[in-house]
Amino acid sequence: MKQTVCKKFPFRFTPVMLVFFSLGLMLCAAGFALTLWRFLRFLKEGAFGSGAAYGWIQYILLFFVSIFLAALIIAMLISSCYIITEKHLVVRFGFIRQKFAISGIYSVHLFKGMNKLAVYFDDFQTKYTVIVIKDQRYEEFVKALLEQKPTIGFSFSTPEEEEEFKKK
Repeated sequence: MKQTVCKKFPFRFTPVMLVFFSLGLMLCAAGFALTLWRFLRFLKEGAFGSGAAYGWIQYILLFFVSIFLAALIIAMLISSCYIITEKHLVVRFGFIRQKFAISGIYSVHLFKGMNKLAVYFDDFQTKYTVIVIKDQRYEEFVKALLEQKPTIGFSFSTPEEEEEFKKK
């Protein structure tokens, strides 16, 4: 029985993204606290009278939205990664998963000037995804892809070549 190859590469979040995630979590907590405070007032004022159905629906939705958004942000922070299996490159961004067949990968290009790694799915370089991992793991990521499909092309461009291309 063949052993399943599974290599994980966690996302690299920029400080700006981490600030936005933190702000989002604080907004979720504030929204939950405000909704709870208003809900407790609603209960004291007689939440069981006629016409209270709208209030119940409103609070249920507000609680759901604040909890769901907090769970989404936490999931993005905890489980966002690239997974290379025998047949697929899986991109996980929180609850969202996207699978790319390794057989469909045409080439990988390292832009040294921009410090970005791109995976191309066609020879015209129109279908691609940018890999956002730590710079130190680029080589390991490319090796893991090449282990699964040795015919994947690998290239890189220097900062000077990228500047020359921008001028054209």
